[in-house]
Amino acid sequence: MKKVLLLLSLCFAFAFALNPQTASKEELMSIKGIGPVKAAAILKCRRTHTIRNREDLMKVQGIGPEIAENVYKNVKAKAPGTASASRSKTKSSKTGSPRSSGTTKKKSAASDRLKSKVEEEKVQLKKDKAALKKAQKAKDSKKAAVLKKKIAKEESQLKKNEKGLKTSQSKKSRKSPKNKK
Repeated sequence: MKKVLLLLSLCFAFAFALNPQTASKEELMSIKGIGPVKAAAILKCRRTHTIRNREDLMKVQGIGPEIAENVYKNVKAKAPGTASASRSKTKSSKTGSPRSSGTTKKKSAASDRLKSKVEEEKVQLKKDKAALKKAQKAKDSKKAAVLKKKIAKEESQLKKNEKGLKTSQSKKSRKSPKNKK
């Protein structure tokens, strides 16, 4: 009899657990640790990938094991918006100062995105230069003129992005290490 009750309770728990593959944005946001940005990231991931388990869910940017567990255990947030507010007000145990609530991770992620963007721009620039050479060889002046303008824009954008990347990297290196006692 106890086994039957246990089995029924497990079935009941799984029947009402939130399915991240079919949940709406509002349903996802009701889970502790998921706000509008993470809910949107999950929805975006669902368009191209199937979320079958916790591991699939953790592939979404910003979703770690704790939040994935909350989704599958259907842990609700106390009230809308309180989960993120409570995290940012917590104190660091060593310094006693408020935690940055992920700002360094955000800066690092932004730097990584900028790096990949610069690499993509370099690849595109190389392709366009090859196409320009072909157009000039084929004596297609209209196509060559269009490609020259495009290359000039790409080169200026690439310089701006590389400058921004160097600036963000130099800011990282300027930060002094914490004093050890």
